[in-house]
Amino acid sequence: MIYSSLVPNDVVLVIDDEPQIRRVVRNALGESIARVIEASSGRAGIDVAASERPALVILDLGLPDMDGAQVCRALRSWSAMPIIVLSARGSVQEKAALLDAGADDYMAKPFSTIELQARVRAQLRRAHLVPASPTHVLEADGATIDLAKPSVKRDGVAVHLTKTEWDLLRALIQHAGRTLTHRQIFAAVWGNAYGDAQQLLRVHIRSIRRKIERDPVRPRLIVTEPGVGYRFENEP
Repeated sequence: MIYSSLVPNDVVLVIDDEPQIRRVVRNALGESIARVIEASSGRAGIDVAASERPALVILDLGLPDMDGAQVCRALRSWSAMPIIVLSARGSVQEKAALLDAGADDYMAKPFSTIELQARVRAQLRRAHLVPASPTHVLEADGATIDLAKPSVKRDGVAVHLTKTEWDLLRALIQHAGRTLTHRQIFAAVWGNAYGDAQQLLRVHIRSIRRKIERDPVRPRLIVTEPGVGYRFENEP
């Protein structure tokens, strides 16, 4: 896989009822990263998103007319555009609920404009991700993963993954760069089965890391989001 370059005229929609926050985001991104458009309510944001089709949405959680999670689900029902949520509330449970609703990233207020710029650039790169070849080969940090065969090599040496480990790794790679909650991953691999998702995933993720990570103690490919889930980083 390869990344196409950032598109200078990418449109970013900021849905936030606070004018000062919209101004901070607009000044932080500028024309060099994206053209910023704004909406001050959830319903207005959904309408603007439908008409303008932005490349990315920055969404405030505490909107005056509807909950940010509702807006997130409404956008996700028809679009795969990246959604970064901003919120002054930052509990693990809330973060997990937003990711379940379809958000791609989460930032707590107050936030660093430098970090916001970096996260927006990362999400836009992933939005422009295009397949480099029909082989579906991914190379990252010394690991070569071929989802079509399937096979995986660590520094050129083949390693064996069980079927469950493959299913887990595939689910994470298919959403590379996005944190998947324990519930999302469990559903993708085990369907409607019952069990302790967090504990079961911990065991299998530990095994996968031993096989594909350069340093399993300090993983760079499969990253833990404490209390929430896991994320595959294909540009560590």
